[in-house]
Amino acid sequence: MLLDGDDSHQAPSLHVVVPVQASATRGAQRPRSGTFCSVTTMTSPGIDDSVILEPHDVRILRALQVDPRVGFATVATVLGLSELTVARRYRRMRRAGVLRVIGVVDPGALGQSRWMVRLRCRPGSASAMAEALAQRDDISWVALSAAGSEVTCAVRSRSQEQRDDLLGRRLPRAAAVLDLRASVMLRQFVGGRGHYWAALTGTLTPEQEAALGPGDGPFTERPVVRNEPSQLGAQDEKLLAALAADGRASLVDLAAAADLTPGRASRRLHALVSGGVVHIDVEIAPLALGYRARANLWMRVHPARIKTVGRAMAQMPEVAFAAALSGPDNLHAVVHCRDLDELFEFTSDRVGTLPGVEAVEVSPVFRQIKQAGTRVDADRLIGPPSGRSR
Repeated sequence: MLLDGDDSHQAPSLHVVVPVQASATRGAQRPRSGTFCSVTTMTSPGIDDSVILEPHDVRILRALQVDPRVGFATVATVLGLSELTVARRYRRMRRAGVLRVIGVVDPGALGQSRWMVRLRCRPGSASAMAEALAQRDDISWVALSAAGSEVTCAVRSRSQEQRDDLLGRRLPRAAAVLDLRASVMLRQFVGGRGHYWAALTGTLTPEQEAALGPGDGPFTERPVVRNEPSQLGAQDEKLLAALAADGRASLVDLAAAADLTPGRASRRLHALVSGGVVHIDVEIAPLALGYRARANLWMRVHPARIKTVGRAMAQMPEVAFAAALSGPDNLHAVVHCRDLDELFEFTSDRVGTLPGVEAVEVSPVFRQIKQAGTRVDADRLIGPPSGRSR
């Protein structure tokens, strides 16, 4: 075991076989004066293009982004389709691993910080390390980069003890780890409910989006850790666990899971969402929307310009996540582009020219292992083994 200890917070393991690919590093570094951009390129694993979204599928995805728990009947009325068609298309996309709707807890609402971690591993051990990390409920966005020799992940521990045990004991002592860099998140500019929000803008008309209802709103910039953390009871925890399995679970199912009446379950759900404890996230397989090049950007920005650059990044449709971090790489972003050429143009012409950007390390994702709360296998989202789609 690469990570020993209590398995009570871990999901069943998933065995993934990845073909070995050649890699190459291009580009010479220049002096640190001015702006420069270093890009590491690689050959990505083979991709199955068997799932192709049709225009109605994309419109349904956008409807779910506006309100992840909206009823199929409402979507059908707004889009001019039958309720049966909407339900059938949604379930087909879910079975194919194109999307999952899940509840994601914000540890900041519970008074806990979030961390971004980069692990440089011994040759041949990074994949196993990534798989072990992905089994933990407090780890998200696990990816292999640097041609499979580096693991990046986000730590979202619900308690300080859990976080300190992982970052202070288990990872530093893991034999596979050669180097560990952990940075605390200081300010989040986009992510969560903002995921792909800009990328699908214009899919529906403003009138159609208004007719779908307000939902819980897109992500807005705010402090990462709340001054007055929320307190959760046993029933809240059960409710959150049910939402983590299926963010569209009915009120009847949520009530049964949390030992509540449907009415009380509805009120608790509203309180948890409006209080920022949980958001209902629509996770999408990027390849299904034509995004073949995913990359982490580790940026060095002048301190006086971090907020300006972070807010500018949040408005770019390619950017799914952006946050200010501690450490020399003080701004991190996750971007999705159609291909490596588009990634190059994006980073050189748009990111690299932002005032205040001093350096950008572009680290293409070799393989995604886990998204916010969903395992990934061959670019497809892997849902729980049981449970009915709604």
